[in-house]
Amino acid sequence: MKKNKLLINKIFNESCLDTLKKISNNSIDLVITSPPYNMNLRIRNGVYCSRQIIKELSTKYHNFSDNLPINEYYKFHKNVLSELLRVSNLTFYNIQIVTGSKRAFFKLIGDFSENLKEIIVWDKKMSQPSMQTQVLNKRTELILVFENDYAISRQFKSATFKRGTLEDIWEIKKEKSNSVYHGATFPEKLVSNILKNFSQKKDVVYDPFMGTGTTAIVAKKLGRNFIGSELNKKYYESALQRIEYESGDLFNEEEVQN
Repeated sequence: MKKNKLLINKIFNESCLDTLKKISNNSIDLVITSPPYNMNLRIRNGVYCSRQIIKELSTKYHNFSDNLPINEYYKFHKNVLSELLRVSNLTFYNIQIVTGSKRAFFKLIGDFSENLKEIIVWDKKMSQPSMQTQVLNKRTELILVFENDYAISRQFKSATFKRGTLEDIWEIKKEKSNSVYHGATFPEKLVSNILKNFSQKKDVVYDPFMGTGTTAIVAKKLGRNFIGSELNKKYYESALQRIEYESGDLFNEEEVQN
């Protein structure tokens, strides 16, 4: 395969599947992301339906429908995960089990069972009351950890933490959103925990659902490089503004050889 050059420390305003076409095999050190939850796909009378989009506590995205039919949601994430496993050995995929995602992710866990290495529980230390009766409040989210070369084992060859120092339940409070357009951004501490324990300085970190730029900001703070994709124009612009404000060095002339 002919090698290509891809500017690092850049966010692409496009679908991650388009960005991934530009990335060669095994050229990313680590993937960290939190994809859309498909929060606005609901069930009425036992059948999937799309609820009216209103600004409320359960809406993660204020400018995005987030209501794909369940089969489309499943197929999209199957394609994304397949591509991520092509470009990177290690992927951290943060999900929440909600009505609009649970059947898709339960199926995906089966599809990628040979690459699923670990499941980390993110305990947000509090939960909001469920929107419906007879439904459990959601206090936790899951981080599905996929690996290519050694998924059969629980040992992470690239890990930097010492024996007995890192648990599989992470108690990290949610952070206040940094954007009026995005209702639930990734906590910096969650990204930092992954980068500090599973990557090295100068590694290239990819976030296919960059949102408002948290992964990029934490990566730069910790001496890592980033590549991101964000389809939503407002989130993309918000990410550029945040990174420029916090680092003053979004684009540079460094290149990663793919």
